[in-house]
Amino acid sequence: MAPPPPPTRCLPVLLLLLLVVAPLLAHGRRPFISDGGNANANANASVLRLPSAAAAAGEDMGCEMSYGFLPCTTTAWGNLFLVLAYGFLMFKSATYLSSGSEMLLQILGPGIVGGLFLPILGALPDALLILVSGLSGTKEVAQSQVLIGMGLLAGSTVMLLTLLWGSCVVVGKCDLSENSTAIDSRDTKGFSLLGSGVSTDKQTSYAARIMAISVLPFIIVQIPKIFKLHSGHQITVLIGLIVAALLLLSYCLYQVFQPWIQRRRLEYTRLKHVMSGLLRHAQKHSIGRLLDDEGRPNVSVIEKLFHRIDQDNDGKLERGELQAFIVGINFEDIDWNSNLAADQVMADFDTSRNHFIEKGEFVNGMLRWLDEAKRTVTSGAYSKKFLNDFHARTRDEQTGLLDKDEEEGEADGNPTWTCIKAILLLLLGTAMAAASADPLVDAVHNFSNATHIPSFFISFIVMPLATNSSEAVSAIIFASRKKKRTLSLTFSEVYGGVTMNNTLCLAVFLALVYVRGLTWDFSSEVLIILLVCIIMGLFTSFRTDFPLWTCFVAFLLYPLSLIMVYILDYKFGWS
Repeated sequence: MAPPPPPTRCLPVLLLLLLVVAPLLAHGRRPFISDGGNANANANASVLRLPSAAAAAGEDMGCEMSYGFLPCTTTAWGNLFLVLAYGFLMFKSATYLSSGSEMLLQILGPGIVGGLFLPILGALPDALLILVSGLSGTKEVAQSQVLIGMGLLAGSTVMLLTLLWGSCVVVGKCDLSENSTAIDSRDTKGFSLLGSGVSTDKQTSYAARIMAISVLPFIIVQIPKIFKLHSGHQITVLIGLIVAALLLLSYCLYQVFQPWIQRRRLEYTRLKHVMSGLLRHAQKHSIGRLLDDEGRPNVSVIEKLFHRIDQDNDGKLERGELQAFIVGINFEDIDWNSNLAADQVMADFDTSRNHFIEKGEFVNGMLRWLDEAKRTVTSGAYSKKFLNDFHARTRDEQTGLLDKDEEEGEADGNPTWTCIKAILLLLLGTAMAAASADPLVDAVHNFSNATHIPSFFISFIVMPLATNSSEAVSAIIFASRKKKRTLSLTFSEVYGGVTMNNTLCLAVFLALVYVRGLTWDFSSEVLIILLVCIIMGLFTSFRTDFPLWTCFVAFLLYPLSLIMVYILDYKFGWS
């Protein structure tokens, strides 16, 4: 067995990825144009266009062709198509970055990689879009296009804390006990606003407090506007930039030395591989199929499997019986710890917490697992191949897993190849994000000009869907398990994403404003970020139980944010 690659083999490549490749690709479409000299001449000289009848006739095409071959148009429908196309590429790049990050986390474990590099990679698409929105062109062009970057920054933060947060409450809701604590996996009260909800742990509330603190740079840069000062704008931007960078460093160091979020994700990955192994084994050795051709579960087959595991025929599965069944499963490429696997299955199935699994609990647990397998593997035919595909996918996620803090098992696969595959995914995701960022910003800007819709609102609504959809889908799947532990992981990552927006993405934005000498005039946009972060931060920092009615508070904040920006900018003239 090849030894796991030490962090020193992968980290230099990641440093190259973050510090060299991304900025070069993001800046590759056209050179930086100084504010002095003949800006128009330089701009025209740097733009490449394909030959066309209009160009041959000496007519102005009215738009710039990105990289000399990507299409451009001045029509509303054409630019809408380009926004959707480039947005899809950004979505795929975020998916590749997420997959590569997960694989790297499994190889190298929590710590420096999980705490430092993975949060930065998660925020990389947003950071690149903000970077290119004000990187090139004249100062006037950058001042107009940087509003797209601000729209993305505000829209991403607001979407995570409103639409995604509320959706996770809805899909993760369980029955609330008399002390308002959610009962894992029990959802019998429907959409009762007071009788159902979700619960998280104390550590998740700490993540919410960190998120609330991370808004400090926004407050700093707004000081000249608050006190109506006529000077000191650039100084406050520089101070805000330094504070954002320090907060980013502090947050990454916190995750390095307190890697509980990464540990939870690794535990969940382990559980998914146990799920896939058990389901595949049950499919092979049960009398009948677990799912029919329509994808409906066969309860009678699941009950037969229960009686097969129940060796003493007492109508309940004890831990020893479950472990004996697990020992007989060949996990092939994973030298699995049967004690750990039995503990995980008991914790997932034993909803009554009486230390054994009754038939109803076993059936309900298997139904949840089959439902998750169907969501993970989209397949038309629910045959043995379907469960084999699910097992193969979880095996790929699990390959090379080496938890340095808990020596509970070793990876028998080829971790060197897994490391290479992870780095290739990260490089591909970064290249796609960097290549798509500039054309997407241009398409949004052109669509705004064609429709006379302010570019801020387009970037606020559309661009976060492109850069955050992958994480949003993953968060909703986690929340749908209706477990306090997975819900804690889900909300912790939501708060972590907002923290990275308020530190890394804001630092990139402030660096653009300071270096290019742009005007900081985003009072209404900053106000909605502050209000949403502070309201949700305070709301989630001092409580761990959230009834279903709380989702409406989050949902309402989204349209209210758009309405506030419109009123403040276009009725009171804040812009």
